[in-house]
Amino acid sequence: MVSCSSQVNARQPVSYHFEYGRTALLRDGNAYAPKSAPAAVKRAIAAGNRLQGKPYKWGGGHAHQHDTGYDCSGTVSYVLREAGLLKGSIPSHGYFNFGKKGEGKWITIYTRKGHVFMTIAGLRLDTGGPDNRSGPSWKPQTRQSIGHVMRHPSGL
Repeated sequence: MVSCSSQVNARQPVSYHFEYGRTALLRDGNAYAPKSAPAAVKRAIAAGNRLQGKPYKWGGGHAHQHDTGYDCSGTVSYVLREAGLLKGSIPSHGYFNFGKKGEGKWITIYTRKGHVFMTIAGLRLDTGGPDNRSGPSWKPQTRQSIGHVMRHPSGL
């Protein structure tokens, strides 16, 4: 078990509000990266777009990189692999040790026991949340983050 005392715990809800040049634009179910975003962030958003409409599948995205469905950690692993930020895949508890502690400038991973989701350029990619939609999707709705630990890829 990982001790959260050395981690940065999320305290504020994860909320999305569009800011030109700083956050991803969500239009018709697809996200668009700001022009100023680093290449890895643009690749991550493109990967997240490819997952839209895929169903939730327990274990999905771990045995097969290109799967018929994805679970929470399979979603995050797929996006990070496609962005060139991860090799292989990590189960949700493995994200307690991923990258650097705290919120990232472009990408933040929120992990707790049994679930992980991420924000990319301020837009949440999640398999869970209040809208009852199953499977990985961009979610502009606010989500509580209490109980989650924040991590981010180095430099992002």
